[in-house]
Amino acid sequence: MSLQLGSIAPDFEQESTHGTIRFHEWAGSSWVILFSHPKDFTPVCTTELGAVANLKAEFDKRGVKPIALSVDDVDSHKRWSVDIEETQRTKLNYPILADVDRKVSGLYGMIHPQASDTLTVRSVFVIDPNKKVRATFTYPASTGRNFDEILRLIDSLQLTDSHSVATPANWKDGDEVVIVPSLQDPAVLAQKFPKGYNAVRPYLRLTPQPNR
Repeated sequence: MSLQLGSIAPDFEQESTHGTIRFHEWAGSSWVILFSHPKDFTPVCTTELGAVANLKAEFDKRGVKPIALSVDDVDSHKRWSVDIEETQRTKLNYPILADVDRKVSGLYGMIHPQASDTLTVRSVFVIDPNKKVRATFTYPASTGRNFDEILRLIDSLQLTDSHSVATPANWKDGDEVVIVPSLQDPAVLAQKFPKGYNAVRPYLRLTPQPNR
């Protein structure tokens, strides 16, 4: 199954290191990043889980709940958590789903048969408070993910949801943004963007980030 952007993220009930997770209920009104790992006690995954734990305060500031997934069981996850905490010098402060029966992996299309029939790839799903999938991407097993980029992506989604803008290449929070092409009325533009804008081209109008 391949989830498209705008799809409702499938609900599920699955065991985790934080007990039974009923996904939609657990997510509540928060944003969520759901990210999968090939298996426990693997080196790249260990660094990734530690990286997210170290960034937990940044996710909290944005109203985002992280949740990881691996196809091993809860006891294995708990043993692995000790290694993660010791080697990455952090407390594992979010749940890891124990997807032994591959139920969640199947719902979210995390198993790619040409890569492996049994192990999940490094998938990421960014899910908004309406339970809609807003972004998804997949890395190979050999490459660790950049979670600073995931934070940047969430910053962009949250900004563009609340203002009539888009974010240009390599944008970071605080940089100029692009006014969406559908806005053409001068009075509306003046109201929405009191700091003004630079029309590089009629379709490319840059303005200071409006919530700054």
